[in-house]
Amino acid sequence: MAEPAGPLTNWAGNITYSAKELHRPHSLDALRTLVAQSARVRVLGSGHSFNEIADPGSEGVLLSLTALPPSVEVDTAARTVRVAGGVRYAELARRVHEHGLALHNMASLPHISVAGSVATGTHGSGNTNGSLASAVREVELVTDGGSTVTIGRGSSRFDGAVTALGALGVVTALTLDLEPDFEVAQHVYGRFPLAGLDFEAVAATAYSVSLFTDWRQSGFVQAWVKRRTDQPQHDFPWAAPATEAMHPVPGMPAENCTQQFGVPGPWHERLPHFRAEFTPSSGAELQSEYLLPRPYALDALHALDAIRGTIAPVLQICEVRTVAADTQWLSPAYGRDTVAFHFTWIDDTAAVLPVVRRLEKALAPFDPRPHWGKVFTTPPARLRNRYPRLDAFRTLAEDLDPTGKFRNTFVREVLGA
Repeated sequence: MAEPAGPLTNWAGNITYSAKELHRPHSLDALRTLVAQSARVRVLGSGHSFNEIADPGSEGVLLSLTALPPSVEVDTAARTVRVAGGVRYAELARRVHEHGLALHNMASLPHISVAGSVATGTHGSGNTNGSLASAVREVELVTDGGSTVTIGRGSSRFDGAVTALGALGVVTALTLDLEPDFEVAQHVYGRFPLAGLDFEAVAATAYSVSLFTDWRQSGFVQAWVKRRTDQPQHDFPWAAPATEAMHPVPGMPAENCTQQFGVPGPWHERLPHFRAEFTPSSGAELQSEYLLPRPYALDALHALDAIRGTIAPVLQICEVRTVAADTQWLSPAYGRDTVAFHFTWIDDTAAVLPVVRRLEKALAPFDPRPHWGKVFTTPPARLRNRYPRLDAFRTLAEDLDPTGKFRNTFVREVLGA
């Protein structure tokens, strides 16, 4: 059940976890026993976080759910799916699609775990599309004593229980809302300028819109426009259609990306940017992301444009997307329609961190909330001020985990406890 951890790193290799062993229980009973007998526990999802959110400390237990049964139970009448905590979105989506149903959205990478994604506020794109956590209707947790707690939508604790940073317990299963199956056609467009940009008009052209820039010039190098085929088609007059298949990062192979040129296909083969059968290697990148109120989108773009000479030398690509407001207390999109600025950096922490600090200073007037699983330097006290329900979440954490078993250094700093 336990294997040496050393050295165990995250997906990018910039974090080496300090736990001495990685535990992979094969049954729920074994998991409960492990949790009950351990002083400190953190769960490792797909390892796609770029900071120490999953690190339990040298005396803690690092836990993986990948050896548990990967159950995916679709209820076609209720239009719901109950999914085990270790399942990744690619497998979940395939199973849901087989039943003629769909998730409302997916992240750009389908290889990430469902439980880990919703715990950190991960999202897809679209003016009317909430974060991945907004589809959750019930969460099942193993809490500090090894007992199971189920919290459903309608409970006063629910909005604190899903995007919870792993601070409440081990998420063993989630129940998600589904909708009827749909198809998506994806078009990619070329360069267009920032000057004169009508951001709201651009973001409203399709179900999901992603804008990419390398900040080497003032403007965008690509736009990925994903239209549901059951919704009206809108023109995209700001740029010419791409004449060859594209990858968001210039120079990377486009065959790893989902089908383009407007060829209709199932939602789960178009909403992500990358194909499920393409397994990303560990590697040469760091990531940061900041989510801020959508009315600030254009002002924030101009603020970044003013420092693009600082950003560009360490940047691979920047993606700009929109996310609908949700009600999860610790969601970066809590209570506000959101614009998200995602940065894929070169793999050089020493070079990237000063740029991240400069970027955070430029975005500070716009009340940014960093993605919980990315690289950021925002001081914990300032971060706490950006979440109006943080006190309620702290109370919930103390109620479900009175000994602080699931609160590592990262979480304690966030909560101020």
